[in-house]
Amino acid sequence: MSLLADARATLMPGFRGTELPAWMSALLADGLVSCCLYGENVVDPAQLRTLTDAVRAVRADAIVALDEEGGDVTRVHYATGSPFPGAAVLGRADDIGWTRSVGERVGQHVRAIGGTMTFGPVADVNVDPDNPVIGVRSAGADAALAARHVAAWIEGAQRTGVAASAKHFPGHGDTAVDSHVGLPVVHADLETLRGRELAPFRAAVDAGVASIMTSHIVVPALDSEPATHSRVILTELLRGELGFEGVIVSDALDMAGASGTIGIPEAAVRALAAGCDLLCLGTATGAEGIAAIERAVLAAVDDGRLDAERVRDAALRTRALAAGGPAPMPLTAIGDATDDDLARIRSTFLVRERAHRWLASPPAAPAVVRLERAANIAAGAVPWDPFAGSLVVEPGAVPRLPAGPVIVLGKDLERGPEAAVTIAALREWHEVLVVDMGWSRGELADIATFGASRACGLALRGMLAR
Repeated sequence: MSLLADARATLMPGFRGTELPAWMSALLADGLVSCCLYGENVVDPAQLRTLTDAVRAVRADAIVALDEEGGDVTRVHYATGSPFPGAAVLGRADDIGWTRSVGERVGQHVRAIGGTMTFGPVADVNVDPDNPVIGVRSAGADAALAARHVAAWIEGAQRTGVAASAKHFPGHGDTAVDSHVGLPVVHADLETLRGRELAPFRAAVDAGVASIMTSHIVVPALDSEPATHSRVILTELLRGELGFEGVIVSDALDMAGASGTIGIPEAAVRALAAGCDLLCLGTATGAEGIAAIERAVLAAVDDGRLDAERVRDAALRTRALAAGGPAPMPLTAIGDATDDDLARIRSTFLVRERAHRWLASPPAAPAVVRLERAANIAAGAVPWDPFAGSLVVEPGAVPRLPAGPVIVLGKDLERGPEAAVTIAALREWHEVLVVDMGWSRGELADIATFGASRACGLALRGMLAR
């Protein structure tokens, strides 16, 4: 293989639209090993299967990856919401068998649409309750809890042949900045990092996880470089100390935390040099962007900034992962949440006294006010409101409503003061039940579901008998 072919084998582009573009097809026929699917590529599972069949018709062993975590972050079910609980619900239940079962069913859904790799589970310990991007994607704030559920989810998913990818190394939980739009810094000392952030990743390695995804965060106790660009973090710590032998995949290099000041081609060079094997590139790269990255990699080898053997090693790892990918399952493998799932989900809800009084004597036909802020970039525009006909307002706004009871529905209501303004104003005139479908300390919520997947919504509707 030429160095150019090896460089191409490390790239994982996305694309725009719901059909395989000609430029992507041409690259798959000429050395590209993988592609990543995003929400904008999705109509429904049947269309996704047609799309992945088109990929496989060009390259039979292509890695087809997607963010299918179960819970709030889903691609298979982007149009409807996931039929599974997310990590926070599973962590609150703390039933390892259920977590393993959910991981296995997620793997079956990924295979049914023709995927071979899922970027899950989230192995971050959600230390900061104001974390704008992790939150309910994490099993919780306790490292040991997160570790055992990360391992169980991986075991379940990989039982289906799908490659799991624990993320976001070395831990994105103790941040209040989203690396999609900035460069977070984790200020924990080395002892804390080893006992907390690294514990779920050690469990993932011990569970045989196929891949680990990097994070675009700075951890000064380890290195001054972002983790995706840090040889200390990826090669010395992850490969050396933790003994990980699988594929290291970067989080998307189009994110501000990776390339905001240096551009994607340079970010790709630095990620490869640090130890990444597979470079996730987002949807806007295109053929010209791929060519620019390849030129940057070849130039970096020529000027001695990047070792050609590092590129070849990365390509060997990605080709081996592709060769081990599973064949698709029938679309009939895609099922819905079970009654047992819904009952288990309801058992994890945080329910305050005001909610108990509401549930004991449910009012007729309450209005629903949905507090809608900008969607979490990782989750995208997945529908999450389980009620029909909700009045949608921004947090902080105070809608005028006719007399009667009101359900106020939101996600992460405690992140910022705005939601409290709306809730307090409505309570002056109405009987109000506050439902938080995000991460909650229970300060505003009467019911907190710790997830906004379709399954969590169905469980909530069942509880409220609506």
